[in-house]
Amino acid sequence: MSTIYLCIVIFLLCLAVFDLFVGVSNDAVNFLQSAVGAKVATFRTILIIASCGVAVGAVMSSGMMDVARHGIMAPANYTFEEVITIFLAVMATDVLILDVFNTLGMPTSTTVSLVFELLGGTFILATFKMIGDDGLDYNDLLNSSQALKTIIAIFVSVGIAFFFGIIVMWISRVIFTFNFKRHSKYAIAIFGGIAFTALSYFIFLKGLGKSPYIAEATRQYIEDNTDMLLVYVFIGSTVLMELLYLCRVNIFKFVVLMGTFALAMAFAGNDLVNFIGVPLAGLSSYQDFMANANGASASGFMMTSLMESAKTPPLYLMSAGVIMIIAMATSKKAHNVIKTSVDLSRQDEGDEMFGSSSAARSIVRATQNGNSWVKDVVPQKMINWVDSRFNKNEINLDDGAAFDTVRASVNLVLAAMLITIGTNYKLPLSTTYVTFMVAMGSSLADRAWSRESAVFRVTGVLSVIGGWFITAGVAFLACAVVCTIMFYGGIVAKALFMLLVVVSLIHSNRSYAKKMAANKKTSTFNLMMRTRDPDLVWDMLQRQVGQTQAFINNFAQSEFNRIVDGFADQDVKALKHSLKSLRNERDMLKKFRRQEMLGLKRSPTEKAIERNTWYHLSANSAQQYVYCLRRMLDPIKEHVDNNFNPLPDEYIKEFEPMRRRINDLMQMAQNMIDTNRYDDYRNIMAEADTCKDDISLLRKRHIDRIQQTENNKMLQVSLVYLNMLQESQEFLNIMRHQLRASKKFMEN
Repeated sequence: MSTIYLCIVIFLLCLAVFDLFVGVSNDAVNFLQSAVGAKVATFRTILIIASCGVAVGAVMSSGMMDVARHGIMAPANYTFEEVITIFLAVMATDVLILDVFNTLGMPTSTTVSLVFELLGGTFILATFKMIGDDGLDYNDLLNSSQALKTIIAIFVSVGIAFFFGIIVMWISRVIFTFNFKRHSKYAIAIFGGIAFTALSYFIFLKGLGKSPYIAEATRQYIEDNTDMLLVYVFIGSTVLMELLYLCRVNIFKFVVLMGTFALAMAFAGNDLVNFIGVPLAGLSSYQDFMANANGASASGFMMTSLMESAKTPPLYLMSAGVIMIIAMATSKKAHNVIKTSVDLSRQDEGDEMFGSSSAARSIVRATQNGNSWVKDVVPQKMINWVDSRFNKNEINLDDGAAFDTVRASVNLVLAAMLITIGTNYKLPLSTTYVTFMVAMGSSLADRAWSRESAVFRVTGVLSVIGGWFITAGVAFLACAVVCTIMFYGGIVAKALFMLLVVVSLIHSNRSYAKKMAANKKTSTFNLMMRTRDPDLVWDMLQRQVGQTQAFINNFAQSEFNRIVDGFADQDVKALKHSLKSLRNERDMLKKFRRQEMLGLKRSPTEKAIERNTWYHLSANSAQQYVYCLRRMLDPIKEHVDNNFNPLPDEYIKEFEPMRRRINDLMQMAQNMIDTNRYDDYRNIMAEADTCKDDISLLRKRHIDRIQQTENNKMLQVSLVYLNMLQESQEFLNIMRHQLRASKKFMEN
């Protein structure tokens, strides 16, 4: 039996390594997005600085391991078998939830998932124990006060981070404006001194001051002389910043890099428990059982040892830190995770990842009404002065930067302070929550959300927050269910879940590879938004529009054939798939249109005005393809779904020549758009007109056939076929509009 538990512990440790890779890939955005978004240094330099922070933070994180040991459960009243069941259920559920959420593209949080999985597994097992023993209650089995304190801290941190992000950013912008290089060198030096002092207090004085790896006398000296040390640090750091400023060093970039180190350090110190806390607690439980069981069974040996604070060997912590650093440096996913936060907080307009929601529209409308009320109350001179401090025309942005270094500094320093406060109080705050909400608050205060982008960004924030709350509920319920199955299913159930986790990991890696392949389609747009030259933007916009038109042309041809084949073959599955594809394509076209409109606004004015009509005609043609196919599909799908009379062979043979001609015309049109060569344009347009006329004749002949038929048994399928002929004619008409608009828009 001990061999089985050894295998479970080894499996938990393997999952810990996997969790470190996946966790860092998901959460690297927390400490990289500000530095990368502000372009303060090369990505390699930022990674090196973050890696140093991770290494230091990992060594200091030992105290946080207590959350997994006795932060949620009261282990003295659980047996070794029960504790191992909870730990295995937590890790299995964690991997499965990550896989499902990543597949659905929903945001999640490793901290929330860990805490609520522990709570769900412990709660359900505590319930079973209480049913079997009337002398027990939840207070004996759950660390209720600490669990409630942890949960409240996680969710309250969302509001606190957002509030302080708004306040601190607004004050900073009023002081420095968007052209901070013009302002007093003394104000910049003082800002740098305050930032350095704040980070020193919460990272070095509070963090290192409580570290078990420094001498007791040193820790006591730091605790007794904290105020004096802070004064010395502030004076020294302010003088240092002034000297650096005189040497023409960008103080804000220095603060951003320092903040990146601090936030990476806080992340490793706070979030390492999410990845290795449970496996190490399982290892500690197994070692205690093997050393002290003295013949007792796994179901009879109580885990009192877990009530003690964790004494995690430094080698384990350093090994975890090294794995996190390797994941940051090598994982392709880690290099792409900054997109959501940067896009939602960037200073100018760009591709909006989220659509519009009714809740977001209501919030934006209420905010605008409140803003109007404030303007009526506050003196106009004060409003004008504040507006002058937010003059975006003076902004200092490095090439390709999403926001400036002032905002990046505020994001990093404030997030690091909040996270480290939680760490010092042994509260596993969600690093994702804090950094994301600070970034959203600072971007709102910085007036980065314009009237044309606010609704999309509010929708994005609500979607992310909603994903966090869903994570909490799903983690609690899922772990409770998994723990129940493992508890009653014994070793067999545990082995099956271990196999399911392995299969899930393979599936997750394949899904991510497909997602990355799909994301390559937006590379032209990303280059266009980073380009400052209007003429170059115009060239890229033409390429982007050409790609969109070629893509929709190919899609329309494919779906047209699928619908016709589905009707002829009575294939309801293919028709349902086509319906789903058309819905997805409609949303994709909206995204492409937003991207292209942004490019049009950044293009040379004379070209944008001259080609505006043709751009909109081509965009509308793309949408009309979807609407036309949907009008064709709906009656066909309903007919086939209801098992009505199939399409007669006579109709299939009659339509087949027209179908081939339509496919040939679509293919020729796509080749023209792909190559941007319209030499045979007039011939294709003439052939399309001829094909339309032939379909009209076919349609008229079919109407005559319906009217002459005395038996109405085939009337239903005849009318559906008639609709298909009408929409095929409209399909060709749309192709003509698309080809004409693409040609005019692409002309030099």
